[in-house]
Formats: sequence, C-alpha cells, structure tokens
Amino acid sequence: MFDPVELEVFRNVFVSITEEMGTLLKLSAFSPNIKERRDYSAALFTAEAESFALGAHIPVHLGAMPYSVAAALREVVMDEGDTVILNDPFLGGTHLPDITVISPVFYKGKHVFFVANRAHHSDVGGSQPGSMPLAEDIYQEGLIIPPVKIEEKGKIREDILKLIVCNCRNPEEREADLRAQLAANRKGIERLKELLKKRGAQAIEYAQHLVEYSKIMLEKRIERLPDGKFCFQDFLDDDGFGTKNLPIRVCMEKKGKELGIDFNGTGGQTKGGMNANPAIVASAVLYVLKVMLGEDLPINSGLLKPINIIIPEGSLLNPRRPAAMAGGNVETSQRVVDVLLGAFSEMLPDKAVAASQGTMNNVSFGGINFAYYETIGGGAGASSDQDGASGVHTHMTNSLNTPVEVIEQSLPVIIKRYELRKGSGGKGLRRGGEGIIREYFFKKSARVSILSERRIHPPYGIFGGEAGKPGRNLLIRRDGKVEVLPSKVNIQIKRYESLVIETPGGGGYGKKD
Repeated sequence: MFDPVELEVFRNVFVSITEEMGTLLKLSAFSPNIKERRDYSAALFTAEAESFALGAHIPVHLGAMPYSVAAALREVVMDEGDTVILNDPFLGGTHLPDITVISPVFYKGKHVFFVANRAHHSDVGGSQPGSMPLAEDIYQEGLIIPPVKIEEKGKIREDILKLIVCNCRNPEEREADLRAQLAANRKGIERLKELLKKRGAQAIEYAQHLVEYSKIMLEKRIERLPDGKFCFQDFLDDDGFGTKNLPIRVCMEKKGKELGIDFNGTGGQTKGGMNANPAIVASAVLYVLKVMLGEDLPINSGLLKPINIIIPEGSLLNPRRPAAMAGGNVETSQRVVDVLLGAFSEMLPDKAVAASQGTMNNVSFGGINFAYYETIGGGAGASSDQDGASGVHTHMTNSLNTPVEVIEQSLPVIIKRYELRKGSGGKGLRRGGEGIIREYFFKKSARVSILSERRIHPPYGIFGGEAGKPGRNLLIRRDGKVEVLPSKVNIQIKRYESLVIETPGGGGYGKKD
C-alpha cells in the first residue's frame, strides 16, 4: 500500500521535473517552432518504458512516447551517460519532424528511470522545405532516424549529430535545437538524481504507484459507465492524391470493468500521408479518457491498461511500411479524437461536446537554406455550459500561434492579415468558436506545402447545433486573381504573391429557440 499524501507529493515533484525540462528546452531552442509555438513535450518513464509523469505539453506526443522508449529499450543497450535519438513512426515516432531523445537514469548502479523529450523540428530533409509535404511514401518526407546513440558516456557523438544536420536545409538551427533537447534530458536526470538521493527507493516505488493508481481509479470509473455499444463515424476529406472521404469509425463496448475501443470499419491505408500509427491512436485514446473520465487523475500509462484497443492492420491507423505519415500525426489524430468524443457523447450525453476545428492547418515553406513550419488555431466546439473558444489550438495539439513579429523578423514574409474569421462558428444554443484568417505575403519565392483538413467535411454540431464553417486555402496572384487551393498541396509561390489560410470554426451545441 501507499500513503495518498506521499503519492500526491511525488506526483507533483515528478511533473515539476517534466515542466522544468520543457522550460529549459523552450528557452534554449533556436527555432520559432519550439521557442514560440512550444511544439515540444517532456515525460518520465519507468525502467519498463511506462510513462508515470507527463508535462502539460502536446497530447499527441505524450501518449505516443512510451512506444519510442520501448523501441529504444529493445534495440539499444543503454549505459549511464547515453542518450538514444529516433524519429521513425514505425517505431513509436509520430512523424519524421518529431525527434525524440531518450536517456536512462541509474541509481546505485541499477537502471531505474528514463527521461525523454520530443520536439518538432522545422526541417528534417525530404522533398519539400519543412518536411511536411504531400508525399507518396515516407522516404519523400525526410530523414528516418532509427534508435541510435547520439550521446555515449556523457559525450555527444558528433558523427551522428553531423549526419542528421547535414540532411536538413537549416543545419545550424537543427543542431542548436538538438543540443537544447539533450540539455533538457540532462536537467531531468539531474533532478531525478537529487530526488533519489533524498528519498531513495521510495521515489522508484511511487513512480510505479502512480501508474497503478491511475489504472485502478479508471477501472472504477469505467465500472460506473452504462453497459452497451456506442459507435461513431466521421471522415477525412481526402489524401491529396484523389482518394476522398476516408472513413474513421470507432465502436466502444463497455461491459462491467472492461472498455473495448474497436476501430474496425476505418478505411485502409492510403497513398497520401494521412496514415497514422497505433502510437498516435493510443495518444488520442489517452487524451479522450483523461478529458471524459479522468480529469483529476494522474495522466500516465496506467490510464490505458484497462482499455482494449483494436486497430485493423493495413488501415489508416495501422499502416504498413513505407506508408507516408506526415499528416497522420497532425490531421488524422484530430479525427480520431472527433470520433471518440462522438461515441462518448452517445454514452454520456451530459458531457457531450461538439467537434472542434479538427485540423492543425499545417503550413510549411522555404528555400535552399531556410525552412519554416507552423500550425494555425481555429474554433473550439461548444458544450452544454459554454460557447467554444475562438482562434485556439484544440485537442491533440497544445501549441500556440506563432507571433507575427517573429515570422516577419526571421523570414522573407509579411503577415498581411491575422484575425478571427467572423461567422465561422456553428450556431446553436451554445455557439462554436471562430476560426482564424492568416495571410502570408511572400517577399521571396518559396516552395510551400499545406496539409489541412475540414475543407469538405465541416466540424459537426451536436444536439441540433450547426456545424462549423469549413476552412479554405487561397492563393492570391500578383494580378489579384484568387485561386482556391486543395486541402493538401505542394506549390511554388512567387515573389509578391499571397497565401491565405482560413481555418474552420467549431461546431455548435443545441438548437436555439
């Protein structure tokens, strides 16, 4: 047994370590994507690769990282002072720009913990600047890094570091961001060793207790749910290569203490990069369980232990190599959340919420020696007690909109418009949040990639609330002519042309009298 007071003390100490790791990474990084948008996450793991403390960072990173830690544990023998780096989505990565670094922590000569952080890099090579292209296979998306040591016995392996950064369009920025990630892990190790010195084996025991506590408490909450089968289906617009209306279907079946989440009926893997992997699906499930059932519970691997997740092999959510994966992390993950929340709305109508924008509106661009990437917020879905928030990132991303000043200072771009998209939120008793209009005016020609969703299938309203307005992507030529762009596209934008991204609004809740 454990002392509940001590459990809460250790919980807060462990989480504070992840937050300090994240803060150090943010302050040390060079790229706007990490420093300003805060597209990073940090977490602590047991020696068996189970997460026990997560920072308040990016949900799609955090739920997937145990898969990467497990892959590193399987494939590399780690000693004290070592750090493993990887980004392979078929080994627990999310997509290639998300690079994870994993370091073991030793106590009295025994391996007891891992620390890890994941950060989205603005370029990792591939066919398009920003490494978020519309691609047919993963090889077009960038450099694939299997689990390999980037630090050995406390010293950075400069050969591995050089190999990685030489495959990127902005090597100086990549090196600086990678060194910031390594520094964040060192800070986590330092803090855990301080804790181990003070509390010894108790720290190890309470890490395990946190995982078990989350499992037991979630089982109790599942037991109180109504028995039955609750299904929901939604669609991705397309894969960028002509395949449209990609279904994602879930059926949740609850019996006693058991909750099964079955994704049979989901479409098969596709040519474009909308494929996700089981680690991303686990992230979405973990996030929704926390939101719907465990707001006050420690978020860690324990929340997934009572859940049986079924994902058909060869589907959008469990593709075979070498499927393109760039959009699965950012777009498909959002639709997985939408269908899970839809099914929970059937099960728990008093906690129902309309769909949020359901996309991260990925924009990447650059040239030979520069690359930039960002996501753009939109409207949040309404619920029974409040309107949806406007112009925010929702669900699987917890990042920020990049400040205009940062973009204009570091890139040959002027942001001509950055405003809320009035009237884009779904009407209802409670209204969905408004989307955003962002206009980039290019002072230099650039290659641009867009991966976006909810341009055809709008964010659904609930209980009579109206759907949010779908997004739009527009190209304004020098002569003022406006072209509507597809949701997913690689294009060349000329000097003095503009790209306009209009993001979706959130769905409305309830019928207004």
